[in-house]
Amino acid sequence: MRRRQFVAIALAGAVTLAGCSETANTRARDSKGGGATVLNVGMPNGPQTENHNPFLSTSSANSLGYRWQIYEPLMMWNPVKPAEPFKPWLATKAEWAADYTSVKVTVRDNATWSDGKPVTAADVAFTYNLIKANEGLNLFATPYKSVASSGNEVTLTFDSPQFVNQQKVLAQVPIVPEHIWSTYKDPTTDINKGAVGSGAYTLKSFTPQTTTLTVRSSGYWGELPKVKELRYTSYTDNNAQTTALANGESEWSFVFIPNVQTVFVGKDPANHKVWAPPVLGIHGLYINTTKKPFDNPALRRAMNMVINREDIFQQAEAGYFHPLVKSVTGLPSPAGDAFISAEFKGQEHKVDVDGAKALLTGAGFRYSGSTLLDPAGKPVTLTLTDPAGWSDYQTSLEIVKDNLSKIGIAATVDKANQDAWSRNLEEGKFDATFRWTNGGATPYDIYQTVMDGRLLRPVGKASPAGNFGRFNNPEATAALTAYANATDDAARTTAMATLQKVFVEQMPMVPVGADNVGAAYSSKNWTGWPDDANPYGAAQPTQPNAADVVQHLRPAGS
Repeated sequence: MRRRQFVAIALAGAVTLAGCSETANTRARDSKGGGATVLNVGMPNGPQTENHNPFLSTSSANSLGYRWQIYEPLMMWNPVKPAEPFKPWLATKAEWAADYTSVKVTVRDNATWSDGKPVTAADVAFTYNLIKANEGLNLFATPYKSVASSGNEVTLTFDSPQFVNQQKVLAQVPIVPEHIWSTYKDPTTDINKGAVGSGAYTLKSFTPQTTTLTVRSSGYWGELPKVKELRYTSYTDNNAQTTALANGESEWSFVFIPNVQTVFVGKDPANHKVWAPPVLGIHGLYINTTKKPFDNPALRRAMNMVINREDIFQQAEAGYFHPLVKSVTGLPSPAGDAFISAEFKGQEHKVDVDGAKALLTGAGFRYSGSTLLDPAGKPVTLTLTDPAGWSDYQTSLEIVKDNLSKIGIAATVDKANQDAWSRNLEEGKFDATFRWTNGGATPYDIYQTVMDGRLLRPVGKASPAGNFGRFNNPEATAALTAYANATDDAARTTAMATLQKVFVEQMPMVPVGADNVGAAYSSKNWTGWPDDANPYGAAQPTQPNAADVVQHLRPAGS
């Protein structure tokens, strides 16, 4: 899953909104029998270009998260409690074969598209066949073998077991109508202006700053949400988004907030909340292994040895947003503790500049004064890049820059345009960048995002599902395959030990912090948010669970 969907672009024209002294919700509350009707969702992603294609990682629908209010998955999966059973959604049931090479889903018979046409099993089959036929839509590189429908049932078969990918197959694929999408010449580029979906909301209006959805008047298969209108505003950067949250203009966001207690929670302690539950995913520094001398694992390991994670956690992540990853395996605690192999139990990262220098000189690097020279005699330099508005990542990069200077590496920091950054990342046109991994019920997704050779693409060809650093290690790919295909825990344990050994010894990505699927929100107008007492799903508004969150909300005081 893609968690950090907040992006920002440093532009001259910042988004500005009217003051919060009077809003649609205050007017509604002040009227007879009124209550909150509008939910203001915000993301720090900069001005948007209209694109409602739910499959594209670069679309406005994905960037702001509103795709999951218009389009729906077959099932809901809770990443906060990943072992829980799936919750039926557009499908009422899903039955996996014992070897996980096929699944039969039963499509509910009372769902309609927002244009009034019925949702059918044929629509579901069409969606999966569309993904199967278009590599650019198959974001998780799922090995679909066949897709067929009969009556209200759809059977998906796969070239390999999908034990580790159940949530990706059932809970992270937006279902689209065949009568609309069959007319598109290229579904990987079409912007899908009509946005006809099965969800509880339809598109009302779009501007580069605000996308507005309105609840359907009829035809939705479930109970209609109490939220009558969703307004997604795209703020210029993290600071603008935080200000909007603090003053009440924005009521729900996933954004990094420095000094969160003072600048947000303390402004209205009764209503301003932050819930950031950790999940089995991480973030860190991806390194482009196709570029010399960073194709040398000794250099990558030395970089790992000098990065100060504690400084990044305290200074860049405000001591809460991305908890420290201490294990050398990159697995977060406590979620990953049970998976750490015997070889690496108790082994934790520590800053060791002298050890890093010794490792480098032993691998053929040398020093000219304080400058590190590669085995060919060239100074080692690199560019660290992330979108300009991601303030925590920009601070992280500055810390990394300083850390690397201690072993003679001259780094520069590039404050990138988000669209260009995303494109260059997927195409392998970068030196090093902070980014997250996918997450799931096991560490498979972490290592798969970083090391899967099946996702390997030539530089210049997009690899949106992962392996951004173009890490080519057949042993890791074989271990990922073995883990996914294993029929017992012993085989999975063996494969996981191999993955950890390759990761530690090759260091294709420097792990830094644990991931979360949290949110900052206000309960002033709306109650029913997930929290520690009721962790029914991810709170992040760009996750598939966002539709379930909205279903739980009720006007305050009702």
